[in-house]
Amino acid sequence: MCQRLLNKIAIVTGGARGMGFAITKALFQEGARVAIIDIDEKGVTETAQNLDRSNSRVVGKKVDVTNKREVNDLVKEMKTLWGSIDILVNNAGGALNTPYLLEAIQEQDWDLVVDVNLKGTFLFCQAVIPEMVKQGKGSIINISALAAHWRASLAGIQYTASKAGVEGLTRQLAYDWGKYGIRVNAVAPTVTLTGERVQSLWDRKNEEEKKKMLSDIPLGRLGTPEEVASVVVFLASEESSYITGITIDVSGGRYLR
Repeated sequence: MCQRLLNKIAIVTGGARGMGFAITKALFQEGARVAIIDIDEKGVTETAQNLDRSNSRVVGKKVDVTNKREVNDLVKEMKTLWGSIDILVNNAGGALNTPYLLEAIQEQDWDLVVDVNLKGTFLFCQAVIPEMVKQGKGSIINISALAAHWRASLAGIQYTASKAGVEGLTRQLAYDWGKYGIRVNAVAPTVTLTGERVQSLWDRKNEEEKKKMLSDIPLGRLGTPEEVASVVVFLASEESSYITGITIDVSGGRYLR
């Protein structure tokens, strides 16, 4: 079978677990070399070794996506190591275990979620785009959420606002940098059972609540990380060479525009 991303160089933030790991694995299976970025140093190292024991096509690096110096240093290191950066997936973020009730949200909760989800995406785009300009091409995929253009189910307004910002950033970058061969798109999942927090929130719902949520999804079920990853691969590949500035919902039809 032809590998769609053979010898491409990819960076995946938040790539050590959950949806990020599914994305990393899918890119790797399609032939890409992948730099896994995560704040969890042990997790990112173990994930890289488990995926590629030879350490020839996967590296793991501890990076705080909200720290401009760390982000810039990582991009320089990857350019030196592998010579180019073809794909950037800004996945780091989420609700980050912050409250979802308005009255419970503290200022530090807002700052944390907005900084990781939106500022982190901005910093990585700012660092990577000049390298992609030199190459004359590149694909950036930002992980948004259905909440960005509809509403959140298991997260607060800090999450909704930050993801709406990610989609605005995506459109503007696509417009500004398309002439240099750089495509910028977003993927917006609905509730996807990607980690302990989401699983716990889902498990806390009673059967009636679960049934109501699933009844709003025409396909009748929650999505999987692998289904999100397959869309990321499509947007990273030449199969989507004439697509930029859009957000693809991976929501089972939950939001029909």
